[in-house]
Amino acid sequence: MDIRHLKYFIEVSRFSSFTRAADHLFLTQPTISKMIKNLEEELGVELFDRSRKKLVLTDAGRVILEQAQTIDRAFNNLQTELDDLLGLQKGHIRIGLPPIMDADHFIRILGEFHQLYPNITFQLLENGTKKIEEDITNDQLDVGITVLPTEEENFRYFSFMKEELKVIVPPSHRLGARKQVKLEELKDEPLILFNKDFALNDRIKEACKEAGFLPHVVSESTQWDFIGKMIAADLGISILPHSVSMLLKEDVHRIKVVKPMIEWDLALIWKKNHYQSYATKEWLKFTQERLTFGSIHD
Repeated sequence: MDIRHLKYFIEVSRFSSFTRAADHLFLTQPTISKMIKNLEEELGVELFDRSRKKLVLTDAGRVILEQAQTIDRAFNNLQTELDDLLGLQKGHIRIGLPPIMDADHFIRILGEFHQLYPNITFQLLENGTKKIEEDITNDQLDVGITVLPTEEENFRYFSFMKEELKVIVPPSHRLGARKQVKLEELKDEPLILFNKDFALNDRIKEACKEAGFLPHVVSESTQWDFIGKMIAADLGISILPHSVSMLLKEDVHRIKVVKPMIEWDLALIWKKNHYQSYATKEWLKFTQERLTFGSIHD
């Protein structure tokens, strides 16, 4: 049985005639009669009382007609839903964002996309890179913004921003007048970092080890503005991406890190070899076109 059998049965019932139903469906009368006969044999019941001049549904036929109409409506609704998706009239995209980025430009891109596709909805969830990657792997998110490197065997990614990290100190700090500093000069400094859910935490600690010391971490946070307040209160210093440091409202000094210079690389990531909705595919294409200096990696 396929949907055509049910549609033909509905039409024959509507016209109470094989001939009129066949004309309406642009089929021959023998073809539609054969289809109905095949349906009756498959179901094991007679659908029509053929002993009268006018076709009349049997008791079984009336029950099956009701179910056939329900199935037909559901099939038509399914086609409409698919048409909506293909036309990007519907959709929902779940996006993971790290709270350590300046999201203004990204939000503007979302706004532009929303103007084009107002019926597509968004869910924005803030988390560190590690949690974003975990949620994409577990299908809790569709895409996310993370700090590279990422697990290339699991994710595709589009790198769109690379910038230096800066040492952030209060004006009264001994390094406050410096324009640049070697990383090894921070070996005795109390550091305030993002917590272990953030790949940036690992990146800074690895760089410190390369410079020959283990960092003295006095506090960890998930919020850049809270880190700024702690720096201003002389609780410690921090190492932040330049764009994030520019968001701080406190009076702080930003110092270039050299030997080694530390960078971060932001990227859009999504699950490799995994189905993406039409809305997500279009959003990824739209966003990549508007983010500069990016490249796609498999």
